[in-house]
Amino acid sequence: MSTSYYFHKNIIRYSNRPFNDINEMNEEMIYRHNSVVKKGDITIHAGDFLLVNNKDLAEKIIKRLNGKHIFLMGSHDRWLKNNQRNAGYILELKYRKQLIVICHYAMRTWNRSHYNSWHLYAHSHGRLPSIGKSMDIGVDCNNYYPFSLDQIISIMETKEDNPNLIVNGKKKYDK
Repeated sequence: MSTSYYFHKNIIRYSNRPFNDINEMNEEMIYRHNSVVKKGDITIHAGDFLLVNNKDLAEKIIKRLNGKHIFLMGSHDRWLKNNQRNAGYILELKYRKQLIVICHYAMRTWNRSHYNSWHLYAHSHGRLPSIGKSMDIGVDCNNYYPFSLDQIISIMETKEDNPNLIVNGKKKYDK
């Protein structure tokens, strides 16, 4: 799971990415993606996959990436409008009874957060601290690799409960 910003020249400076130019960044991120994502894996892109509004360019990158891809809309995903690859703005899925809510933007509360559901987001380039069971899954937070589900599970196991968690009918953190 990730967000990448392919073809975004200014993101190199903005996020202190260790690349000299967009070609080096794009090639290295494709390499890193393919080094951890296998052909049959599913990758969820949490928005801002590609800066420029160019479906053909997006498709060229996608063809080079391992896995099957689900794309959520981000603030720069004009290429996704009216595209069958567009999964919308929010994706909810269950993994082993765990509800996971994925959105490009960080939220303070999300569906079933009061039951400790997880929230995965991007957009903030690692600059916005998570709250409870939320996590920034942008590549800026993982040495420019996508996060695997196993990594996310391991990280979530160490996180505090959501601040609005309800236990036995009462908010866990009521005074």
